[in-house]
Amino acid sequence: MDLNTVTSYRLARTRADLALTPGERIVAGGTWFFSEPQVDASGVVDITGMGWSDIEDLPDGGLRVAATCPIATLASLPERPGWRAHPLFFQCATALLASFKIWNVATVGGNICRSFAAASMVSLAVALDAEALIWCPGGGERRVPVAELVTGNGTNTLAPGEVLRAIDFPGHALRARTGMRKIALAELGRSGAVVTGRVDEDGTALFGITAATGWPTVLRYPMLPDAEVLRADIDSAPGYYTDPLGSADWRRAVSAVLADEIRAELAADPGRGW
Repeated sequence: MDLNTVTSYRLARTRADLALTPGERIVAGGTWFFSEPQVDASGVVDITGMGWSDIEDLPDGGLRVAATCPIATLASLPERPGWRAHPLFFQCATALLASFKIWNVATVGGNICRSFAAASMVSLAVALDAEALIWCPGGGERRVPVAELVTGNGTNTLAPGEVLRAIDFPGHALRARTGMRKIALAELGRSGAVVTGRVDEDGTALFGITAATGWPTVLRYPMLPDAEVLRADIDSAPGYYTDPLGSADWRRAVSAVLADEIRAELAADPGRGW
C-alpha cells in the first residue's frame, strides 16, 4: 500500500526514541500497517532497532518473547524438556491466515496489539496465561494478562504512548497438557473459531475461545469439567458475533464441539510422567 500521508521514518534505538510526536505510529513488522490506508498517520517509528532478544528464559522456567519477535521464530522454537505445551506455538501460529513471507515479518507483539478477534498470538497467549509487559510513557511499566488486554475486535487497553515490550509465558503453563482446534467456513478463510484447552500439573483446567468471540473468553475449572458443564458455559458465554465469515450461532455451536473434542483428548491423557 502506498501510504502517501506518511512523510517521516525513525528507527528507535533507545526508550527515549519511543516518545511519539503527533501523527507518528509505532511499527515492528508492519504487515498490517502497510496493508491498507493509514490516513491519520504521518510518521513511522520502527522499533526493530531496539535490540530486544527474540526469546529469553524466565526464572520460573517460563519464556519471555519480545514484542518484535517474528511469528515464524516462535512457531519454530525448539522443544525443551518438560514443555508439554510446546506444540501449541506452531498450532496457534497456523491459525493466522498468512504466507511464509508474512510469518517471517509479522511480529508476536504486533499481532497482539492489533487485537483482532482471530489474532493467532492472542489465542496462544490466552491458552498459556501469558502476561503483557507494557512500557508506559515517561518511564515505568505495567503488566496485564493478554486475555484482559484485548477488549474487542481490534480494541485493547493500551493507552496513547504505551509500547508493548514483551509477552511472558509462565513456566507452569508451558509444562501443562494442551489441545487446540480451529475452524473456518472456507478452506483458506480466516479462523471463525479457535479453541484451546489446558490442564496444569495440579489438575486445574482452562479453556480459551478466540476468533468466535469479540474478546477472549477464558473458562477456568478446578479440574477438567464434564461435557455438560463445559457446553453450558460455552453456550452462555457473551461476545459471539456475526460477520461475513460466520454467524454468532454458528460460532457458538462450533466452539462447543471443538472444546468437547479437546476435553476428551485431555481426559484420555492423564498426564503420566509428571
